[in-house]
Amino acid sequence: MLDLLARALCAYLLGSVNGALLVGRLAGGVDIRTQGSGNAGGTNALRTQGPKFALAVLVIDIAKGWLAARWIGAWSLAALQSADASQAAAALAWSPAACAFAAIVGHVWPVFHGFRGGKGVATLVGALGGLAPAWLGGVLGVWQSMMLMFGFVGLASIVAAAALPVLLAWRGEASGPLFAFGPACAL
Repeated sequence: MLDLLARALCAYLLGSVNGALLVGRLAGGVDIRTQGSGNAGGTNALRTQGPKFALAVLVIDIAKGWLAARWIGAWSLAALQSADASQAAAALAWSPAACAFAAIVGHVWPVFHGFRGGKGVATLVGALGGLAPAWLGGVLGVWQSMMLMFGFVGLASIVAAAALPVLLAWRGEASGPLFAFGPACAL
C-alpha cells in the first residue's frame, strides 16, 4: 500500500506542473490566471494567447497524464513493496489508474501554484490514453457530441468522463480500476 501511495504522490507532483503556467513563464512571464476566465488550462490559453501557446499547453498537459498512467503507474519501488503478496498485487493492479487520477488532481489543485490549476481535461485525455487507448475514441466521441449540443467544455468533459463506465458496462467490463476511474474523474 505504501508503494501505491508513493507512486500516487509522484504522479500528483507531476500533475502539479501546470502547462499553461510553464509555457507562460517561457513566453515572457504570462500568467493566464489573470486573463480571460482566470483558469490555467488549454481553453483559456487558446482564448487569451492563441493557438501556438494553447498547443504547447495541451502537449504538456496530455503528456503528464499519459506519463502518470503509463510510466509512474508501472514503477517498481521494491524498497516499499508489501510482504503480503495479495496486497502487492492489488496495489499493482490499481496503480496506473490511481496515478492517472492523482495527476489529474495535481493539475486541478497544483501544490506548486497555490492550488489554482486548470480543469484537468487534457490531463484526463492523456491519462486515459495511457490507461486504455482503445476507449479514448468513445470518450472523445461523447465529448464532441456534448460540445456540439451544448457548447460548454466543462459540461462536455464531465459527461465524457462519466460515460467511460457506461461504455465499459455496455461492453461487459463493469469492474476494476478503469471502471472506477471514470466516475472519480467526473466527480
